[in-house]
Amino acid sequence: MDKPRLSFWQIWNMSFGFLGIQFGWALQMANMSAIYEYLGAKADQIPILWLAAPLTGMIVQPIIGHLSDRTWNRLGRRRPYFLAGALLSSAALILMPTSSVLWMAAGLLWVLDACINISMEPFRAFVADMLPEEQRTRGFAMQSVFIGLGAVIASGLPWVLTHWFGVTEGSGGHAIPFVVRLSFRIGAGAFLGAVLWTIFRTREYPPENLAEFHAEKAASRGLKANTTEMLRSVKLMPQTMRQLAAVQVCTWLGLFCMWLYFPVAVAHNVFGAPDTTSPLYTRGVEWAGICFGMYSAVCFAFSLVLPGIARRIGRRHTHSLCLLAGAAGLMSTAVIHDPKMLLLSMTGVGVAWASILAMPYAILAGCLPNNKTGIYMGIFNFFIVIPEIVASLGFGWVMNHLLNNNRMAAVIAGGVFMMVAALMMQRVRDTSAENTVRPVVAAA
Repeated sequence: MDKPRLSFWQIWNMSFGFLGIQFGWALQMANMSAIYEYLGAKADQIPILWLAAPLTGMIVQPIIGHLSDRTWNRLGRRRPYFLAGALLSSAALILMPTSSVLWMAAGLLWVLDACINISMEPFRAFVADMLPEEQRTRGFAMQSVFIGLGAVIASGLPWVLTHWFGVTEGSGGHAIPFVVRLSFRIGAGAFLGAVLWTIFRTREYPPENLAEFHAEKAASRGLKANTTEMLRSVKLMPQTMRQLAAVQVCTWLGLFCMWLYFPVAVAHNVFGAPDTTSPLYTRGVEWAGICFGMYSAVCFAFSLVLPGIARRIGRRHTHSLCLLAGAAGLMSTAVIHDPKMLLLSMTGVGVAWASILAMPYAILAGCLPNNKTGIYMGIFNFFIVIPEIVASLGFGWVMNHLLNNNRMAAVIAGGVFMMVAALMMQRVRDTSAENTVRPVVAAA
């Protein structure tokens, strides 16, 4: 069907749920490594404890993508999954910081990540469902805006609650600070509220041919049929998707190194905390949250101009340049000792992050068959989570034997991976840009 162009506010409403989803991710990224260390984890144990994030994504996203491709009910196609994921994620966010032992926190991370992925995966397919080709880059960029805004607020929330609102530890002697527990509770409310906004303010298009849709759904019932369909889809991946896969692998290796070690690296290497009981450790982790908020703020602002840059120089070149900015930001931490200078490093990361959240998906959406957008968006997630799984399983050995458990060295390694991704991006063919007469990033 010829999809009508949507207004700015319609694109705003359909993307708003990502504000809440990012609360869940950002609270994790800024606090989970510290939570693990509060509960007794050592530096070389942190990667394996993060295994939940990539592994649940690899399992959940393709399944949810495939199921949502075959769903149509009163709520629509993607919105039922938005709602289920939001309800479950909010409950998991409340429970996470109540963990009293390491295994409990690790187990709840598996639950939380699985639930967030239920909501997140259909949002990527939602853009392709709702927008014509010429508006898709703007649609994914709008998601980046809300991801950036949500991450700014969520990453800096413990620092803001402490320094602006005077939240103190209180009584109880819990290993995880009260301000972290309060931040997760606020995040739970934000997650559910933002997703509900999108559910109630957006309507989905029904399948073009309902009889054909129901016939395909009936034919794909059963575990064997669904598994066969997913394996066949992997085999028939478009060439552009295969080229983007290599870029994604290197990009997310770099990001995962940063998320794993940046907060604790700031605490140990920049603030000089001797151990987790030192006040310097708490201050360092809080400042790392501000740094994460900085790159998210840059992501928010840069996402507003990203479609215009892509229109002028092309999405492929735009993404390469942005990845180089991120690489420079991470590698610059090697020579930084003033905490405030880390904000400059995070500016480069924010530029890269805005592009990572938009450009690969905008390029990918243009080469996918309309009736398989959900499953291919889920399969595309493989190239995010597989490198993260490799890092989770193997980076502990690297920390022990090659990096001498130097947390900042791991962050710098992340910059090297991102630079390689920027170079590999130049071999990606943007077929939708080549095949359309109208610019793909035309203003809404």
